[in-house]
Amino acid sequence: MKPSKMLSTGAAVVTPAILLGLVFSMLLLLAPAKPAVADCGPAVSVVIDGNTQVEGYTQEQLKNAAAVMGAGRALDLSVKGQMISVMVALGESGLRVLDYGDGAGPDSRGLFQQRDNGAWGSYADRMDPSISATNFIKALQGVAGWELLEPTLAASKVQRNADPYHYQKYWPEVVKIVQALSNSKFSVGGSGCTIPGQSGAGDDYPWKNSPTWVQVGAGAASTSPLGMYYRECVDFALWRVNQQMGSTSAPFKFLNAIFRPDGQGLGSALTWKAGWDAKGWPTGNTPRVGAVVWYAPGTGGADPNFGHVAVVKEVKDNGTYVEEGYNGNPAPDDHNYYTRTVSSNVPSSFLYRPIQEEKK
Repeated sequence: MKPSKMLSTGAAVVTPAILLGLVFSMLLLLAPAKPAVADCGPAVSVVIDGNTQVEGYTQEQLKNAAAVMGAGRALDLSVKGQMISVMVALGESGLRVLDYGDGAGPDSRGLFQQRDNGAWGSYADRMDPSISATNFIKALQGVAGWELLEPTLAASKVQRNADPYHYQKYWPEVVKIVQALSNSKFSVGGSGCTIPGQSGAGDDYPWKNSPTWVQVGAGAASTSPLGMYYRECVDFALWRVNQQMGSTSAPFKFLNAIFRPDGQGLGSALTWKAGWDAKGWPTGNTPRVGAVVWYAPGTGGADPNFGHVAVVKEVKDNGTYVEEGYNGNPAPDDHNYYTRTVSSNVPSSFLYRPIQEEKK
């Protein structure tokens, strides 16, 4: 069904900032108290023998992945960094030591398809799994703030891909490979190790059974811990932002009252684009999994006074994306969870988290 039909009665009304909050500190976001959590754990040691198997991969590929992980371990790289390194090798060469390049880089060689430009050592270095991995990892560690970036973005800062999201599709496979080769199991559900864009599994909104402001009457206490009315589009979207940034329980990092550095409330869907701009977070016209979808008032059938916000759940290859949200359907199914497929050119803008960016 087209958004114009679905959103026509899905008002995104929300109370302004009504809850007092603590002064927001960017330091808490950019410098977590426990870096190991942000990195999803310290480096892991490699265990591999003839019995180690991962469906779809040969022993040669697994040995090369183990060599990459071992190089990371030697440099005290976090498991997230080890996974990024394996992801690049998988995306560049299929975890094979290739003695040829491609049209864009005919002099590229090895697991990481490193160029013959002096930056990656000799031909022998580039063809050696451990040495080439070491050189990649050192370059990764030289990227300021790489630990806070999505894995594919961190990788592309080193590899300089035309599409910074080139590696994203390899991440789920890397999770399986690194888990199989690790001497200790680790969780991929934290803020650092989560599979990009899969922080939520459908309707995991914590307050799905709470009464709406319509049910309890205007002026009643019907706001969530985030400072928005329960089961409104804005409350679900702000929950998802918190969740994807690693804040899944009180005290939440991002609240209606303290989201903007200028002290104004994030407010209704009408003001969300301005809120992103005030915070200095990126926006653009390309759907990215996990980004907030912003509809200006009246756009795509959104409420003519307040607009609408949702979240990108999946991006398709045909110019559409799947969005998820709350209060996007007509009564009696309003104030509930919904998903729908939308053309990418319908929304007014996509609001990215600070660890995302639009393809240049």
